[in-house]
Amino acid sequence: MKWKQINKTPLYHGFFRLTAHELSHELFAGGDSPLLVRELLDRGNAVGVLPYDPVRDEVVLIEQFRIGAKDDPEGPWLIEIIAGYQELDEVPQEVAVREAIEEANCKVASCIPIKTYYSSPGTSNEQIHLFLGRTSTEGLGGIHGHREEGEDIRVHVLNSASAFEWLDSEKIDSAMPIIALQWFRKNREAIRKQWLEGSADG
Repeated sequence: MKWKQINKTPLYHGFFRLTAHELSHELFAGGDSPLLVRELLDRGNAVGVLPYDPVRDEVVLIEQFRIGAKDDPEGPWLIEIIAGYQELDEVPQEVAVREAIEEANCKVASCIPIKTYYSSPGTSNEQIHLFLGRTSTEGLGGIHGHREEGEDIRVHVLNSASAFEWLDSEKIDSAMPIIALQWFRKNREAIRKQWLEGSADG
């Protein structure tokens, strides 16, 4: 299957870029589509990390205001995992480590890839790289973030069972933490055993 770009028109260039694309593509039944116009939001790539302490069996989640949830009956403060955007010279694991410090004063020692996926490919080219990060939750908590960037981030440290309760009760209702916690629940026992045995060997 092939497609071709016919024209590209910039519409907006700020923190994100918005462009209009005129294109056509082959059809499953044969032939080509008519001329299509699709607006594309260029968001870049994002990285999310769920920090986990295998000794305490605790995870780190954050809570912050999100404009996209302004009309939610429960309010626009969402429970999420630590996340940020990838700079051109960064690899995803570096973003995970950096953002954990900035958003939660949390030191991530190592990362296990969870999944890479498109967040909303009908309108955006954003890919999200998800990781589970090994950390120590001792002393974590409080409010963090860069005030000059308008960040006001509350850190939650929960045992794994409580995090799964938040997931099942729909207290958590955005895609990134849902995907990360579902994967973590499935793989938690094996990863905890691996990390604890690795600590004993070390």
